[in-house]
Amino acid sequence: MAVPKRKLSRRRTHTRRSQWRVKPPQWEICPHCHAPKLTQHICLSCGYYHGRKVLELEEEA
Repeated sequence: MAVPKRKLSRRRTHTRRSQWRVKPPQWEICPHCHAPKLTQHICLSCGYYHGRKVLELEEEA
């Protein structure tokens, strides 16, 4: 099993761990229905993705 030869400094450890933070989800506006949606995802309000209808949603009456 690998064992470090020297103790790592706090600065080096904190610098490495600074990349662990959670980033908030990226939102964009759907060009078809103008509802907010996640990037690279199907719009859940209209069912469009990259200008094509890919999800059939039931219409509420």
